[in-house]
Amino acid sequence: MLKDKKYFLFDIDGTIAIDDTLYEGSRKLLAYIDSIGGRSFYITNNSTKSRKDYVKKFEKWGIYTQEEQFMTASYVACRYLKKHYGDRRLFVIGTPSFEEELREYGLKVTRKVQRDTACVVAGFARTLTYEKIEAACELLFCPEIDFVATNPDLRCPVSFGFIPDCGGICGMLKAAADRTPYYVGKPNAKIVRLCMEQVNARTDEVLVVGDRLYTDIACGINAGVETALVYTGEAKPEDIKNTEYMPDYTYQNILELYEDFVRERKAVNEEEK
Repeated sequence: MLKDKKYFLFDIDGTIAIDDTLYEGSRKLLAYIDSIGGRSFYITNNSTKSRKDYVKKFEKWGIYTQEEQFMTASYVACRYLKKHYGDRRLFVIGTPSFEEELREYGLKVTRKVQRDTACVVAGFARTLTYEKIEAACELLFCPEIDFVATNPDLRCPVSFGFIPDCGGICGMLKAAADRTPYYVGKPNAKIVRLCMEQVNARTDEVLVVGDRLYTDIACGINAGVETALVYTGEAKPEDIKNTEYMPDYTYQNILELYEDFVRERKAVNEEEK
């Protein structure tokens, strides 16, 4: 039940904001969650920003957060890669920020084709070049080299529409090298569980909120928690008819979710009086 929620796990792009613009209702909902003793987390598949970058971004909106509230695909990738590859060499397709985050985590990053490479790692890459794609393909034709990616999102929402995301880049690599990566970000349930572990949350206290069915909503379903879909990003109302990832709640925007949540909690409080 919506009234029972205490911990909200928000997607960012297309859900509570777009580019540098915060959607109407986002600030109200985040403040209300804090006022009832809850906590907001941000589970984004965007690998172009580190957790430190997101803290600074939210500060510009006047929203003060801690790094621990951001469970980004790049951070989860760092954890996974450190556990499975240690100090072995990684060929990385991603932004300079993603590469820096990997290095700060103690991982060995290369931009060159080297035969001792253990894994090709793909993220969202605005600085992508065809030479980088060609090098990745050369490595992926070696069956002993693994393939890991941050997220399967095919496109990323921006102010004018969409641009190719990590899943789109990986689709190009699959078409050429016939390799599919292991995705560490949404819909992998680990990203939800890492948030829940911080606050010892029960599943009935958690709500995953997003704009995309096959990542955001699927992630919540995989983790066994309820989900809410907003129609301010990729998914549209007609998409609900044929999806295998059915959300528990749907809203036109985050403001509607805020109003519904407040209304349900007030109704419970009135009943208890």
